[in-house]
Amino acid sequence: MRPERGARGPAPERSRAQIAVVAIDLANAGGLAAVSTRQIAKVLGTGPASLYRYVATRDDLIDLMHDAVTGEVDLSVPLTGDPVEDLLSLAVRTKDLYLRYPWLLDVPVERTRLGPHAADYLEHALRALQHVPMTGRQKLEAISLLNGLVTLFAHIEIQERRTPTARQAAQAAYRAQLAADGRHPLIAAAMADSTLDPPDDPRRSFERMTRRLLTGLGLPE
Repeated sequence: MRPERGARGPAPERSRAQIAVVAIDLANAGGLAAVSTRQIAKVLGTGPASLYRYVATRDDLIDLMHDAVTGEVDLSVPLTGDPVEDLLSLAVRTKDLYLRYPWLLDVPVERTRLGPHAADYLEHALRALQHVPMTGRQKLEAISLLNGLVTLFAHIEIQERRTPTARQAAQAAYRAQLAADGRHPLIAAAMADSTLDPPDDPRRSFERMTRRLLTGLGLPE
């Protein structure tokens, strides 16, 4: 809501959008911790103090970054009228965004982090629930739970990509030992059931559990 420039003084040399692009590039290369006013100023060839007329705090900067990449979620996909499938489709596109920008998982969680693109995103999600007999609060809570599941699965996928194969093998061996030691019969039974199914790829697992969450919240299938 703050203007890019004051009513008086010289025309601004930079823009918030330009600063956000540089900050995102830094985060893509080195994570969120690599983003600082000093580093952005270095890339732009200016002094750090000159950037404070555009972004007053680091929180402001993160808000700009978060909202800029949120704008990459395609909201032009037509709604089908099936709230479960429409929100599932949105969730898949959102998880893909987190996988493209892993530093998003390090952005502090705030209920009120809502910029222009994030507002468009929320409006789209609420439109998918427009004809569902839920209160406004229940709809917002359902979307919050959905976004929580998105971040959880994105975090798991990214972590699995980074986990060494030897560690994964060691964890699998320990799970097999637990199932066979006779002291954890419920774990053994659950694992036996899961071995009857073909292995899930991450996307299929995410879609199945998201549908289960949404239908459990009372959304019609």
